[in-house]
Amino acid sequence: MEGKETQREKHFVLVHGACHGAWCWYKVATLLKSSGHKVTALDMAAAGVHSKQPQELNSIVEYVEPLFKFFEGLLQGEKVTLVGHSMGGVVISMAMERFPEKIEVAVFVSAFMYGPKLSVTSVYEEHGRRLDSAMDTKYAFDDGPEKPPTSMLFGYNFLASKLYQLSPPEDLTLASVLVRPLRMFPDKSRFKAEATVTTVRYGSVRRVYIVCDKDLVIKEDLQRWMIEIDPTDEVCVIPNSDHMVMFSKPLEFCSTLKQIAENYS
Repeated sequence: MEGKETQREKHFVLVHGACHGAWCWYKVATLLKSSGHKVTALDMAAAGVHSKQPQELNSIVEYVEPLFKFFEGLLQGEKVTLVGHSMGGVVISMAMERFPEKIEVAVFVSAFMYGPKLSVTSVYEEHGRRLDSAMDTKYAFDDGPEKPPTSMLFGYNFLASKLYQLSPPEDLTLASVLVRPLRMFPDKSRFKAEATVTTVRYGSVRRVYIVCDKDLVIKEDLQRWMIEIDPTDEVCVIPNSDHMVMFSKPLEFCSTLKQIAENYS
């Protein structure tokens, strides 16, 4: 229509959470693309359709490698809106530290968000303290039952009652057949060192946090706790959204992402 301002094309890079893959973005990716934007949804190593198996990974850096490779392949001067959901907050934080000049804005979606003032292990420990029920989770002990678990996989009951409780049943069914075990890295000191971020690099990237107020896994009080310790440039709330906001509130989520990308371009 004549006189109507056309929204500029943005490039959204979408990073999934634990046990999930690029497939979990199918609704949001479709909506963003239909609005004229470019979308890249990536599988982390040993996730989604990625060919590696969890036991082949030796460090969190290897898990994040697909995102690092993506950034290395970006054209000079190109910037993206980087979106991380749940554990994807750890992944995008590592990318922010390594490639700050290639990120227009980083969006944490009901995600683990740490920073120079708050270590990743401290966030995980606080999350464990606040999780009020035993998780329906299957663990693998490749080094023997007396050793720490090496991988974990969410069970159906946990998916249904804690992650997808407000999402369409067909998306829960999809998840139940597509989730894959997540590699666990028991060497906490190495994990912390590899995931450490700095004020100079990570801190130079603008950040927005999207709060999901009905999340039963990373609850709103934990989301607010992380934001309070390391404040973001903006906080958005999507009402009545469960942990899997891309399924429970895809239209509202997509609209929020587009507005954020426009505001920080």
